[in-house]
Amino acid sequence: MVFIISTTLKKRYQQKIIVKPKNLLALTILGNNSAIPSFNRSATAQVLQTQHESFLIDCAEGTQMQLSKYKVKRSRINHIFISHLHGDHYFGLIGLLTSMSLLNRTQVLHLHAPPELEQLISLQLNFASTHLSYPLHFHPIFKEGVIVDGKNMTVSCFAVQHRIACWGFLFKQKKNPRKLDPDKAKIYEIPAAFYEKLQQGEDYVTKKGITVPNKEVTLPATKPKSYAYCADTIYDETIAEKVKGVDLLYHETTYLKDLHERAAARYHSTTIQAAAIAKKGVVEKLLIGHFSSKYETLDAFLQETKEVFENTELAIEGVSYII
Repeated sequence: MVFIISTTLKKRYQQKIIVKPKNLLALTILGNNSAIPSFNRSATAQVLQTQHESFLIDCAEGTQMQLSKYKVKRSRINHIFISHLHGDHYFGLIGLLTSMSLLNRTQVLHLHAPPELEQLISLQLNFASTHLSYPLHFHPIFKEGVIVDGKNMTVSCFAVQHRIACWGFLFKQKKNPRKLDPDKAKIYEIPAAFYEKLQQGEDYVTKKGITVPNKEVTLPATKPKSYAYCADTIYDETIAEKVKGVDLLYHETTYLKDLHERAAARYHSTTIQAAAIAKKGVVEKLLIGHFSSKYETLDAFLQETKEVFENTELAIEGVSYII
């Protein structure tokens, strides 16, 4: 798979860098605008890709077209997360669900969302006499905590402050196994059947009772990666603790700093407010998006945010950000 190492402006993405996705996460932006699509910017949707599967986060109008445009395979999406029930975050969902069925999907799809969404989907499917070709498991979100505990990834939700119930999502890789040094393992005559236990950190004891310390035949594992998605929210310093230390934080910046009063009135955030959360949370990198349709260009968003938190990038549609 080809991932693009991001910079800040789309015109600068001239060279594609091929990255092996093992133990890496790649966040692909499908939409970065707020309520009204404009200036060739679509409303919110993004995909977090791993070596094993993909996670769709929010699903605005036109998301399935964006998936096709940026060559993201629908078949690898096993979990969909909807932050809240404002249309610019879920109006594309029913179209995507039915298209998956028309493409004869059979594997289970898990949908995590506010509880009211289940009735909305049922009504739409029932009125159209549509029967999905695959099992759709709906998981209502009622409180903060772990909502997915997979083999390689855990996903937690946390409350953010918007006009209606709204959730952020925290994705964390599980601890990676240690790296085996096969040459040293052979020197100590460790059988291949024990290699998996070595990768889990166990020492090897020979038939003569001699212990081979694990660190002699393995190398430290790659540090697990993490990503936090903050959906629509007013400035809320408690978020910083919930996303503390993540490798990549996405935080909305609907408005520039001069419109902080409008942002507060509409339960949104500004550039410097998102930067303050990143700084307080001691995150590695900040990604900003959910830009208001009143802005044709985005340069000022990056400039203002970087004044407070230097390691910031714009969420640009069609770009995959390597974590």
